[in-house]
Amino acid sequence: MKTTGNTILVTGGGSGIGLALAQRWHDAGNTVIVTGRNAAKLEAAIAGRANMSAAQLDVTDADAIAAFAKDIVAKHPNLNVLVNNAGIMGTEDASAKRDLAEAEATVVTNILGPIRLTDALVDHLAAQADAAIVNVTSGLAFVPLPKAPTYSATKAAMHSYSVSLRAQLEGRVEVIELAPPAVRTDLTPGQSTREGYMPLGEFADEVMALFAKVPTPDEILVANVLPLRNAEAAGNFPQVLEMLKSL
Repeated sequence: MKTTGNTILVTGGGSGIGLALAQRWHDAGNTVIVTGRNAAKLEAAIAGRANMSAAQLDVTDADAIAAFAKDIVAKHPNLNVLVNNAGIMGTEDASAKRDLAEAEATVVTNILGPIRLTDALVDHLAAQADAAIVNVTSGLAFVPLPKAPTYSATKAAMHSYSVSLRAQLEGRVEVIELAPPAVRTDLTPGQSTREGYMPLGEFADEVMALFAKVPTPDEILVANVLPLRNAEAAGNFPQVLEMLKSL
């Protein structure tokens, strides 16, 4: 993936990792579009930034995704990079019967959302030069956080989906997986100040340095996420899982 001269669409770009990366890509000389459900956050994200625009999108709404894709391609015919970043995370007690509404919303947002948006844009992207799809997963795709079973499962699913998509689009569209560690964002209550989590600015800086590598790695993995990514290969999966059980 080239580092400048792209037109990049970032879902969930009004806050957290999406916002930090969108603004850094903009600073690097890319045209950037951010989407999300909160109009105020989107407007704050693009304030004072030429060649950066915002559009509301609820990735849980299949019809809205289809309409959005047609509109965004008409407005930005040079769109060549899709970043599927929007996601939600919650904790659950799956040890007894419960209301599954939150689990089902997590599946729709974290799996169906990026699959649907990718499907709506893949033909356009495949016709562009230097096209790429970036799927934001998680270190929890590789070792789950037991208290967040559905979230962890959705990220494992998107890791697998990214591998398959990369194989199918080989030679036409780069498919890159970005798997963050625990980062200080507002994804969950109190996370933005939680001790031991990676500061957002440091994470974004390291990510941008990895994207600048030639060729771009299939997986963008900052140093903090490597213990999770490599746990199974290193033979210490049970120990890492036990550590996560204590969180």
